[in-house]
Amino acid sequence: MEGGSEALFLDGVGEVAVAVGDDGLSFQPLHQEVSSSCWSSIIVQPKLDIKLKFSDVYAVELLEVGPVCGPWNTRAAVQGKRNAEMNRFVIHAIARSRKRPSPWVPCEYIFGHKDLKTCKTWVEHMNACIKKEPDRPKNLMVFVHPLCGKGRGCKNWETVAPLFEQAKVKTKVIVTERAGHAYDTLASLSDKDLKKFDGVIAVGGDGLFNEILNGLLSTRHTNSYPPTPEGFGYFGSNMKCQEHRNNDISNSEPTGDDANVISGSSNTPDDHEPLLSTAQSTGLDILSSDSSDEPCNGDQVPLVSFPNNWFRFGIIPSGSTDAIVLSTTGERDPVISALLIILGRRISLDIAQVVRWKCSPSAEVLPTVHYAASFAGYGFYGEVIRESEKYRWMGPVRYDFSGTMVFLKHRSYEAKVAFVANGNTHSLAALAENNANEVQTLQYHRNRHHKTICRTNCFICKGTSTSERNSEDENSHSSRTACENPKWVWSEGRFLSVGAAVISCRNERAPDGLVADAHLSDGFLHLLLIRDCPLPFYLWHLTQFTKKGSDPLSFKFVEHHKTTAFTFISSHDESVWNLDGELLQACEVSVQACRGLVNLFASGPEV
Repeated sequence: MEGGSEALFLDGVGEVAVAVGDDGLSFQPLHQEVSSSCWSSIIVQPKLDIKLKFSDVYAVELLEVGPVCGPWNTRAAVQGKRNAEMNRFVIHAIARSRKRPSPWVPCEYIFGHKDLKTCKTWVEHMNACIKKEPDRPKNLMVFVHPLCGKGRGCKNWETVAPLFEQAKVKTKVIVTERAGHAYDTLASLSDKDLKKFDGVIAVGGDGLFNEILNGLLSTRHTNSYPPTPEGFGYFGSNMKCQEHRNNDISNSEPTGDDANVISGSSNTPDDHEPLLSTAQSTGLDILSSDSSDEPCNGDQVPLVSFPNNWFRFGIIPSGSTDAIVLSTTGERDPVISALLIILGRRISLDIAQVVRWKCSPSAEVLPTVHYAASFAGYGFYGEVIRESEKYRWMGPVRYDFSGTMVFLKHRSYEAKVAFVANGNTHSLAALAENNANEVQTLQYHRNRHHKTICRTNCFICKGTSTSERNSEDENSHSSRTACENPKWVWSEGRFLSVGAAVISCRNERAPDGLVADAHLSDGFLHLLLIRDCPLPFYLWHLTQFTKKGSDPLSFKFVEHHKTTAFTFISSHDESVWNLDGELLQACEVSVQACRGLVNLFASGPEV
């Protein structure tokens, strides 16, 4: 087998010579006219040398004796018959699709041989090769939201669970019973128990992912608070987040104003329904981690903190929008997302750290820390989520209804926003000194020559050195020095909305997302300030998001600033923010981008 080839029969192709290389298999058809079949997803290509990388294989299994079909496009027979009975084994993998919209499709290669021992040898050898692949998860914690979206959580998990079993990935499955269940579980989980897992998976929407994210980071991320501008009440504060943990989000029973806004206990578009109990029949098995993996020698387990290189987050999309999955994989397919998790794909993801200083103008200063993976929005974005709580009985359509109601009210809010000037620091500062009104109508995109869209193996996110990245290097330098000597620009007035996109936020309604050229791990936020304007103009702006290739940020009442941090102040008594769908009541917040704070089971959006 090593260094040579062996003749096997490949289902749908016929007899092939299979050779094992350092990184995979290669198949050379032995007949003149053959075709390859992969669940009918690969186009017929005569005289095709087929290669299969170990990194794309997730399981190899021995099958019962059965038929191996001959070539589909020839009359050539396999051992004199169209369908020969022989010993078989199957290789489960993913492959590039040439017919379906999805760039990846699951496929299987069924091989046959007259000798059972030969098939067993191939299975053992292939499994040994797969085990050598780096970054494959072995043990995962899975949270399933049974009522997310249209109640697809349990159904989607039942669909993909056999894939994890095939790949021999252990899963501890927890069906959430209430809002905050995942948050409380992870926030209270000891480091010793967390170290048993290679990652945590959300079978749900962006809201469940946010809950999981906050549950882990609430006690394991100790970065300093975001920088604040001079003139802000907390200027110069360099407090560590952990100093106030015991007073805010780590409390399991918040009181007063915090009762409905603490991350993990707040209202969530996908996660606020009265959830099913795990005692009810859901078709899911609650598995426990292997006790044999627990340390028994009394050795101290190292503390778990973020960022780190070993722990990853994953999402199996089942929500209403699934913006995080669409922005990180380019598709909304539970099976493909599950396979990317099983294969151990990895990308880094920026996270927005949001510090709420005050929940209302009259409240006392009590900083609480929250995190968002996709978007933090105020005004229109927050009001839509708050309004939708009144119509929860409508299901996902409540967001359309609530959005229409909030849009027709056309409310604007007096606020001040200060942001760290990155890239355009000098020009922005000069405009601020000469004419504040010019800053108010500044459009960031006018200073860009072209958009660099984030894709798989993005050189900006990976930090590779190319000529195209010179400007990004300058921005990164600004990011590193932001806390030391940031240059702030103020923008104030009446705003319809204030939003910060961490990633592109693509979804089915907005194919390019809120910011088409936002990157997954470049250390920047895209601050969007929508000033008060006539209702028809605002409608025109919003409808541009639904059109692929349009530029919804080109209006004069829209400001778009690429920044590492910003501060927001409002005197409105009922100011609410939308953090990945989580409601947060806050009138004073400071936000910063934490570059590559977490790792995700994904490979980046495809072209």
